[in-house]
Amino acid sequence: MVNETERAWPDLPWQEWSATITTLHMWMQIVGKVRMALAPPLNHWWHVPLYVTSRGMTTSPIPYGQRQFQVDFDFLDHRLDVTDTAGGRFTMTLVPRSVAWFYREFMVGLAGLGIDARIWPRPVEVADAIPFEIDEEHASYDPTHAQSFWRASVQADRVMKAFQTGFVGKASPVHFFWGSFDLATTRFSGRRAPLHPGGAPNCADWVMEEAYSREESSIGWWPSSEGPGPTFYAYTYPEPAGLRSASVGPAGASFDARSGEFVLPYDVALRAADPDAAVLEFFQTAYEAGADLGRWDRSTLEPAVPPDRPPRRAWSTPRR
Repeated sequence: MVNETERAWPDLPWQEWSATITTLHMWMQIVGKVRMALAPPLNHWWHVPLYVTSRGMTTSPIPYGQRQFQVDFDFLDHRLDVTDTAGGRFTMTLVPRSVAWFYREFMVGLAGLGIDARIWPRPVEVADAIPFEIDEEHASYDPTHAQSFWRASVQADRVMKAFQTGFVGKASPVHFFWGSFDLATTRFSGRRAPLHPGGAPNCADWVMEEAYSREESSIGWWPSSEGPGPTFYAYTYPEPAGLRSASVGPAGASFDARSGEFVLPYDVALRAADPDAAVLEFFQTAYEAGADLGRWDRSTLEPAVPPDRPPRRAWSTPRR
């Protein structure tokens, strides 16, 4: 009998989905850049990501004057919904259309709601940065591939939120960064980090300086169509001495010298007897390796006893 966990984690058609994922990446950059242009800045760029929902991805409410609006990718009905607090809305059907078409239609729709959003109309963190308004090259949308991407994101989001509960220091939400196109969450030691060298393609170095201004331990999921395919990752910044030779679990996890990250291929986790447990083991052992080698104050940053569900007592304070 197939258990609920095995049913939840989908097989991914990652060897065939590159065209759809690349187009979707550009569409999400356009939407994300609008949020970035209008939302009040937060440390580490926490004001710019998207978030997994029960139907797709959302910007969450974006302030605009005295009202707010929200942009939602719906990967069940395959549409983009834009709504505002004044009752305005417009919808775009998600079908095979070019990035240039999406950019024009989305901006016209916002203007129709009286929203003036001015963005830098080029993608970031990609080598081939074709301006949105002339990008006719990326124009694919396979609804099955898009939905598979979202369903895997739902599972990654769920397990990453379970992992978050074992930390009481500063930590980010689980959020989807449209630049690098990955779902991530980050823990912080509380100490300043050395200046990041930058180097992300088509992205100013100061952007990365802000993102990595504090010591951190990050985990995430990247829906790649390269190498071993979609991959869970974990890294510590700055990288402490000895991290690359540290042992992490489960079997199949390893350190990738090219990216400077521990990696666990999605397909390896999928084949595990308990995919949830495999992914959580990977996140926890990679975090512990970096935190211990980096001499983080784990006794202060972690609860002595994890909280109950639902909580029945304080867990971030010393036990009396």
